Amino acid sequence: MKRETNGRGLLRPLVLGCACMGALGTWGGAWAGGPPLPSGVRGPVTVRVTDGVSDDLLTAGLGKTGLMGAAPAYADPAHPTAGELRRNAIYNNYRALVDITPLGGMGVFYGPNIDIHGQDTLGEGKIAGTETTAWADDGSGRRNVTLMVQVPVSFDPDHACIVTATSSGSRGIYGAIATAGEWGLKHGCAVAYTDKGSGNGYHDLMSGVVTSREGLPMDAATAGTEALFRVRAPADRLAAFNAALPNRVAYKHAHSRLNPEKDWGQNTLSAVRFALYVLNQQYAGSRHFTPANTLVIASSVSNGGGAALAAAEQDTEGLIDAVAVSEPNAQPRPTPGVQIRQGSATVPVTGLPLIDYFTLAALYQPCALLSSRTGLSMDPAFWPAAYTTSAQQRCAGLAERGLVSGDTVAVQADSAWDVLLAHGWTPESAFLQQSHFRLATNAIAVTYANALGRFGALDDLCGYSFANTDASGLPIAQSPTTQAGLFASGNGIPPTSGVNIVYDGSVGGPRLDFLSSSPSTGRADFGLDGALCLRALATGRDAVSGAPLTGDAAAAAARVRAGVAQVQLGARLHGKPTVIVAGRSDSLLPVNHAARAYFARNQRVEPGSPTRYIEVTNGQHFDAFMSYGALLGYDTRFIPLHVYFNAAMDAVWAHLTTGAPLPVSQVVHTVPRASSSTALSGVNVPPISASPAPAAQIVFDGHTLVVPD
Repeated sequence: MKRETNGRGLLRPLVLGCACMGALGTWGGAWAGGPPLPSGVRGPVTVRVTDGVSDDLLTAGLGKTGLMGAAPAYADPAHPTAGELRRNAIYNNYRALVDITPLGGMGVFYGPNIDIHGQDTLGEGKIAGTETTAWADDGSGRRNVTLMVQVPVSFDPDHACIVTATSSGSRGIYGAIATAGEWGLKHGCAVAYTDKGSGNGYHDLMSGVVTSREGLPMDAATAGTEALFRVRAPADRLAAFNAALPNRVAYKHAHSRLNPEKDWGQNTLSAVRFALYVLNQQYAGSRHFTPANTLVIASSVSNGGGAALAAAEQDTEGLIDAVAVSEPNAQPRPTPGVQIRQGSATVPVTGLPLIDYFTLAALYQPCALLSSRTGLSMDPAFWPAAYTTSAQQRCAGLAERGLVSGDTVAVQADSAWDVLLAHGWTPESAFLQQSHFRLATNAIAVTYANALGRFGALDDLCGYSFANTDASGLPIAQSPTTQAGLFASGNGIPPTSGVNIVYDGSVGGPRLDFLSSSPSTGRADFGLDGALCLRALATGRDAVSGAPLTGDAAAAAARVRAGVAQVQLGARLHGKPTVIVAGRSDSLLPVNHAARAYFARNQRVEPGSPTRYIEVTNGQHFDAFMSYGALLGYDTRFIPLHVYFNAAMDAVWAHLTTGAPLPVSQVVHTVPRASSSTALSGVNVPPISASPAPAAQIVFDGHTLVVPD
């Protein structure tokens, strides 16, 4: 371990360097009289001081009870304040990441009231401290990556620590508040957040409304460098687009034309540098914090977990000491000769790039979900009968093109599921195919195709755009009141808060993707032609014939492939102690393409690496979906993976602070709850074993990763 001792000294009162109005102060570049901001970071720097009563870092003053209750109301919904938007953003982001129900574990296994020893001792769990925000940008305002540092009052300068909390998904700056944020604050660490340039920034192309860093509406024409995101296009082209496709909305992750994922690791490192800067300002004169005397754990989940791994790979300054992540979006470079075996079965395809397996899912999943092996839910509140008809017609369209076999829907659906299995999905993810197609697949396929290829909203890639829609699926203008709260309610990747995916190529004109019909079939089939287009972009080949693309289509596909090459990771972690957790049932980021594949490459390129892989049975990507009970059916099939994220963080912390050995790579076998009315117990979520039986250990023999059943 690299750390020096810090020396002794008394904590001095916080000096803000200016006369603040209330609890919030703003500076153009740095504290008065202080050193300049780190390279690549610019102001304005905003500091919020929370008292831990009316407002706090973890719950925005809501406490555990408020987070578990109804959404807080705005005094004026059409004009929410920055403070109200922050409060509601914390409320919504917290609830989006964990099962918020008491029976599912909230307030018992995790939550603001649970202390670092797993005991219910913290009451409402409010945490006082400071929250400092700035931009990572080159001065142009094009990047405007949000950076934020929370320093709890329990921070001990004699035992300085920083935890990174890069946002999951495409979420805004509070996107990891319930995971890495909560863990770090409870341990008295400064928490270094970033929205990684894919945060919840939108641009209403007709009204010209964009948002500030705090979520307040701004006019795109006058926003200058302070908009979270705005489309930069010639006025005449924008006017022509609005005339042809009115009421559309652009989103930062999809349409920034920067391929933000390529910078997620660097954004995370920028957050660490900014955290060191903030600490040195707050404790100026009594302590100087450096990478050598400050413990830093890179952490988070999903996209934030992938960003933490990328940061550890790209860390040339010794900023990061260790890594702990869950269900990471890690896209490893190809590793010839390496294979993965689960039990006695070798996985046929592993390590595909995300755009490859998501466009495959967007094509086949609507048919596969009808397979008797996936457990289709017929609850009309979640899956109207019209969707089943469209899924059947997707099967027909695939069969007509020779992409599935069989003369009946049942056989065609089994064939489609077999295609996904042959491309690396685990059998354990079967039940999730329907809900993931309903809630996530198209969103990610459309967003990442645009992002990787650096396409803008006006390109209308494959005929897809974003807009609010009416009951018939037709694009409509967004309500100003809904728009005013988007910063807090949205997740940065439509469909979100009323903004949906529209298939502009639908028969009869643009329509909500789920109600769209393909010109080539004339049938309502979830827009098969659009899915074929996205698939071709990912592979560079016609999705039906397999022939190489030509002309503009080939050029567009080449742009996507170039973007993929920029985001793939080498899996060299430079000896940093690392624990990776993943759920075997994950259907969003299948383990054979993400966690397993990354770990296998790491073991191949860094033999003896102190990286550990913990695979959890009955674990999947969306703990929050377990809160929906019988509607989705997650709660009696899966366990909260968040329990094991916290365990991974605890294991890395113990290793850094006491020298405790990291756990052996292993499969943790869990037991789902017996019913929706049964409370989660330790039987359901057994601990990671300090000495797992040989039959539970995950091993790498030089070319094969062997994962026990």
